[in-house]
Amino acid sequence: MPRPDPTVPRPLPRPARLAAKALGRRWKLPAPLNAVQVRRDEAVPMRDGATLRADVYLPTTPGPHPTVLLRSPYGRGPGFGTMAIPYAERGYAVVLQSVRGTFGSSGEFTPVVHEEHDGQDTVAWLREQPWFDGRLGTLGPSYLAYTQWALALDPPPELQAMVLHIGPHDLAEAGMIDGAFQLTNLSIWTELVAHQERVGFLRGIVRLMTAERRLTPFLGELPLQGLGERFGGNPAPWFDEWLAHPDLDDPYWERYRATPAVHSSTVPTLLVGGWQDWFVEQTLYQYAVLRDRGVDVALTVGPWAHLGIDPAVTTPESLAWLNTHLPVKGAPPAPERPARVQVHVTGARTWRDLPDWPSPTTDRTWYLADGGRLDDDAPAQTAETSFRYDPMDPTPSVGGRILAGSAGQRDNRELEARDDVRTFTTGALRKPVEVHGGVRVRLQIESDNPYADVFVRLCDVEPNGKSINITDRLVRLDPAPGEEPHSGQRTVETTMPETAHRFRAGHRIRLQVSGGAHPRYARNLGTGEPPGEATRGVPVAHRICLGGPTPSSLTLPTA
Repeated sequence: MPRPDPTVPRPLPRPARLAAKALGRRWKLPAPLNAVQVRRDEAVPMRDGATLRADVYLPTTPGPHPTVLLRSPYGRGPGFGTMAIPYAERGYAVVLQSVRGTFGSSGEFTPVVHEEHDGQDTVAWLREQPWFDGRLGTLGPSYLAYTQWALALDPPPELQAMVLHIGPHDLAEAGMIDGAFQLTNLSIWTELVAHQERVGFLRGIVRLMTAERRLTPFLGELPLQGLGERFGGNPAPWFDEWLAHPDLDDPYWERYRATPAVHSSTVPTLLVGGWQDWFVEQTLYQYAVLRDRGVDVALTVGPWAHLGIDPAVTTPESLAWLNTHLPVKGAPPAPERPARVQVHVTGARTWRDLPDWPSPTTDRTWYLADGGRLDDDAPAQTAETSFRYDPMDPTPSVGGRILAGSAGQRDNRELEARDDVRTFTTGALRKPVEVHGGVRVRLQIESDNPYADVFVRLCDVEPNGKSINITDRLVRLDPAPGEEPHSGQRTVETTMPETAHRFRAGHRIRLQVSGGAHPRYARNLGTGEPPGEATRGVPVAHRICLGGPTPSSLTLPTA
């Protein structure tokens, strides 16, 4: 008996229909307009002879239909099917495509470098489909958001809306945030991709959620070169390549960037980010550039880390954005967005509707003082405090912007009890202090090794002593190429990634200072050797100067 043709449209399986119904209620979506049928394993030809595979979710109502495109390296299994069905139930044709070299698509997978041309060729294929009405929107998180920027490098005329969740436009910058290799994030992602086609969907979810624990022993090994091979799975040659190119000005990185699209696109764009997301700085940059050029852009930033984005918030917003710019015949009008910018204020545990981001603020400065204090006035007497960072016993990372279940806001008390961490804290606040924007830090610091890092973190200390991280940044002190090594006193000024947070009355504001956050950032081994090749570490002693003509300080933009 001949096997059925998978590309013939078939109704959704009953479990998928039941799941979609339950999620529609939970996410408070508009009522479905139609049933859905799906065409599996459609062949999409590329200009170089490769064939990419796609599943197409079609409304059962007569077409053609406005179409939503999702291009993913993570397969077309139940998780992404669940993402596609709500849109197909409300009148959109939804194309879920596996990018080159993944899940049945031919060719070799190299992160993001083929997405510009493959996206264009996919749109050329769409033009030939009888169910495509000539109006295109794009959708998706993370890597799927990058594919949208890649398509927008030369946007086809059909592209009328983009919806990007927690997504970068510059993979090079994402991999070397603050000039340091993002060891935890890049390791977890590489191990995920290397194994994802060897395990089923549910096992893959379990592997992702346990990756931090499983990989931690590997992340302490030296040298870092060869680490990707030690993870096992399918080859991931990019990991060692990235380690071998620590200079972001290296032409090697140009193929990993879609930055020109941010500066040229006029496509209406909804941006969704999270304050604890790996890519939040890029999301805010995208918003600012599009806004300044007069593009129709909206921004939503929740309290989420990368793996914790809430579809109950993002799915209704995404549907409304698409229905505004790609209206479906017979659908009720999309609800009007209450404000261009919607941000969740952590600490206050509430959402704010704002006309723009950041909102108007007033600077408030505290000064680092003896005894671990943050004072309103600069110290009258000069003092100092010191700590020693040993890369062979590195200061650990806690929470923050990582691809793991332990991401986000965490209790820092155990970390702050270490000898290699210094904290500076206000007294209990009499009135709330709400921060909107980037927190600035100035340190007068002297280090006895020119190859060193300083990690600064803003924390909210609750009345019970629990210290919760809000935002942070690592500063690499290494001399630039051709610059003389500097090991004396210097002024370090930096701005942490923007945030929206309320310090409640009775809470205290804390600045945390240390020499690193391993394995989130690959540790600075203090030798000046290439990061992938070094096998030994040299400690550094840091001395923070308090008081003086340009005193060390913390400045919050308060709303």
